[in-house]
Parts: sequence; C-alpha cells; structure tokens
Amino acid sequence: MERRDFLKTAGAGAAALTVVSYQRVSGANDRLRVGLIGCGGRGTLDARLMRGTLEDIQAVAPGNYHDGNVDPRLREPRHVEIAALCDVYGRRMDAAKRWAPQAKAYNDFRELLADKDIDAVIVATPDPWHAQMLILACEAGKDVYLEKPVFCRLGEARAMVAAVRNSKRIVQIGTQHRSADHIAEAAKMIQSGKIGEVHFMRAWNYMGMAYGNPPVPDSDPPSDLNWDAWLGPAPNVPFNRNRVSYRSFMDYTNGIITDYGNHRFDSVHQIMGADLPTTAVSSAVRFNKKTAGDIYDMQTCIIEYPAFILNYEASNYNGHGLGGRTPGVRYYGMLGPEDRPHGMAFYGTEAALFVDRIGMDLYSEPKPPEGGGGRGPERRGMTRVPRMEKMMMNEDEPTPLHTKNFADCVRARKEPFANIEVGVRATTIGCIGNVAYWTWRKVKWDGEERNFPNDAEANQFLFRPYRKPWDLVKMDS
Repeated sequence: MERRDFLKTAGAGAAALTVVSYQRVSGANDRLRVGLIGCGGRGTLDARLMRGTLEDIQAVAPGNYHDGNVDPRLREPRHVEIAALCDVYGRRMDAAKRWAPQAKAYNDFRELLADKDIDAVIVATPDPWHAQMLILACEAGKDVYLEKPVFCRLGEARAMVAAVRNSKRIVQIGTQHRSADHIAEAAKMIQSGKIGEVHFMRAWNYMGMAYGNPPVPDSDPPSDLNWDAWLGPAPNVPFNRNRVSYRSFMDYTNGIITDYGNHRFDSVHQIMGADLPTTAVSSAVRFNKKTAGDIYDMQTCIIEYPAFILNYEASNYNGHGLGGRTPGVRYYGMLGPEDRPHGMAFYGTEAALFVDRIGMDLYSEPKPPEGGGGRGPERRGMTRVPRMEKMMMNEDEPTPLHTKNFADCVRARKEPFANIEVGVRATTIGCIGNVAYWTWRKVKWDGEERNFPNDAEANQFLFRPYRKPWDLVKMDS
C-alpha cells in the first residue's frame, strides 16, 4: 500500500475512528483492543503486561510477585485484549500466537493500522521505524504505546509531537521509571530541598559484555523473514543473523546511551524538574573486536543544564557500576552482592541520593564539627554525626504499572505520565551526546528550536534520510 493510498483511507476515516475508539473504550467494562507491532522480547513483555492477567505478569515479570506480595493495583481487571499482531519475521509471529491465539496476524503494519477494530497499538520495533509508525498510527486514529527511544534522529521529533497533538491521540512512551513510586518520592525530596542544593549528578549503565554476539558470516535471510521490510528506512545491508538482535548495530540504534541511558535521562528530568540542556561533550570508543556490531563499548558524556551538570557513563566491559548500596537490598540488574550496575546519584549539600529503577538510598553528609574547624588532621579521629537518618526504599519493576497506566489513560482520555514531550526530551540527551562525539567537541543545544544554533557541522546529524521505498513519511528536516 502506497503512503498516499494509506493516508487517503486513514484521513477519511480518522475522525470516525476517533469516535468509535472512544465509544468502545469509554466504559470501565468495555474491552480495549490493542495491536502489537514488533513481536520480539520487549513487545511481548509490553503486550502481556498490558493485558495484565495474573498468568501474564507471572510469566514475564515474576519479580512483581516475590514473596506473594502483589501490588493491589495490578489485581484490577484490565479488560484489554491483544487483538492483532504484526511482525515481518514468521517465527516471532508464531511465538506470539501461542500466547495470543485469537489475535489477527499481519505482516504489514499499515494493514494493522487500517483495521478499524483496533483501538491502540504498541510499537516495539527497531528504532529507525519509531517516528514513521507513530505518525501513521496517530493519523489512523490509534492511541500508541511507543517504546523508547522515541526517535532515531533528532530531526524527527518535531513531526512526531505535531502528529500526536494534532490528532489528539493518547501516547505513552515506554519509560517505565515514570510509574515508579520511589522516583516520584525522589523528585519530592530533591525539589523540596531535603538534600540541600544539587548542582552535580551522575548516571551510569555498566554491563559485562551484555551487547554483542560472536561474528557470523552474512547469509541468505530465513524464508519466513521479510528482510527488506525489517530493515525498512535503515540502510540496505546483507542479512546477518546478528543484526536481528539489533542493539549492537548503530544502523538501528544510537548505542547504550540512548538504550539504557534514555531511562536515566528521563528520571533526571523528573527528579530535578528540569529538561532543557544547554551543552554536551562526549567521548566514546569501541575496543572489543571479538563480537559483532559497532556500538561503543565505553562512552562518557557531560551534559550541562542551566542549574546543574550531569555526568553519564556507559560500559560494556564491566557490570559493577558505582557504589551506594545497602546490604541485603535488591538493585536493578544486579548479578552479585556488591554491584550496582545502573543508577543515578544526586549530590546535595546535605546528603547524596542514589536512585535506580527499583529503589533508592540516602547517604547523609556529616554535621559540621562542634567548635568549628575543617577536615584537617586534628579532626580525623572525631565522630561525625550525620545531618539526617539513612533512608532506603525498594519496590518492584514498574513496567506492569506503566502499561496499566496507558490502558487507564486511554479509557479516561487523560494525558499519561510519560507523554510525547517527556519522551522526546529524554531521547534528545543521548542523541546530542552522540553528536558531540561525532563532531569531537562541545556542542550547544537549543531546546526550543531543536537544533544546534549556527552549527552546520552538528546540524547535519539531525536527520538520516529514509531508504526508499520505506520513506513513508516526509520530514521537514
């Protein structure tokens, strides 16, 4: 189906679709019919959690049922049906049909979007498809749960925001930290001044060779894979089975900084109440030649905001991460008793707050010693009294609540926690960090205009042309 034919059909029926969708899902007991585009691991997780039966959540998020303690919010009936599946890889479609046997099957996402029985879609494809699929879904009258990162190139953001706002669709980005209670509590603590003034923070993602498989030669694609459609707008290359696990290739991602880093940047924005950086400088390198792919093994990026500095670190060589642990507590991604692989540290004048996806710890600064004085040798043996009590929180992985929030917002026609603007701002940080590395210097960012002011060299990275015939949406950039 050509874009002009699709839009002719979608445009004529968009208003009707909006009314039909609203009428179908407006009642608490009405069934919300959702289509999944991209039936890989993440798409399956999102769809099953959104459907939200006890069996689904136990199957894909067992941590949320540790010790039999179930969040009562997850026991509420969802009335969500995964009514359609779309994938260009037959074996992934077959796997999805095993847990959603009644769902319609499509191998072209445009046909799914044209299905008037579908109220909303989950987009969980490789990153280069995100912008076009979101825009076309909104034009077709569908609400959208879009996996992060929001876009592949900075120049796609403006059109994506316009499509969401002009169509009045409900769009939730898959930045699930927004549904974590402790992240909201951390925001209250810092914005109220509980830990004092905060002008420096760190965010990190440390993994021990989590990215990359042993190289294999190119080959013919499997008979059940439409390789050209899988590549879509990305560059045309021969099939290689490692590319289907696409996170190791810069053709389909922007590296760890926009994959795992995207979540940390969003949480920094939420916790600090700030979201428009001014400059970025970055260094990155790939050392490992034994695995397939070309993402950076290590990357560091310093992002300046008007009132604070954020230092980001990514490593694919070691999973220990930074310090700040409470003995016996679970930490996100931990593989041993001492590592804290992913997180954020906020350094205030009164205390330091360490936060990750499933918890946080507060470490107080000591009170000034009685009688004054500094940190000299005469003070080293003295007992230092903390300014406040140590505090920690620990909770379950928030994705089940995040997918539920999307379904609730669709029914209520309410703006979700992680709306399109929130998602765009988070994805922007990793992308400007990469541009800083590609230009090998500090770059300035204009968050209102969404460009690098008076910087032609940096602005050339705002957009990567879509490969024909998969240039289904025309961008202004």
